[in-house]
Amino acid sequence: MKKLIGVCAVALFLSGCAPEIGSEEWCADMKEKPKADWTATEGKDFAKHCIF
Repeated sequence: MKKLIGVCAVALFLSGCAPEIGSEEWCADMKEKPKADWTATEGKDFAKHCIF
């Protein structure tokens, strides 16, 4: 039970650190990230929020 609580706490902590999709910080991070490492969803979100 303690391990489950620990895993949940870590997941919440890490999800709180990522910039919001479509924010200026997120767009800048995506521009720096190699395009070969992008997922299909990231590519679609980048086009939707950062280009158009």
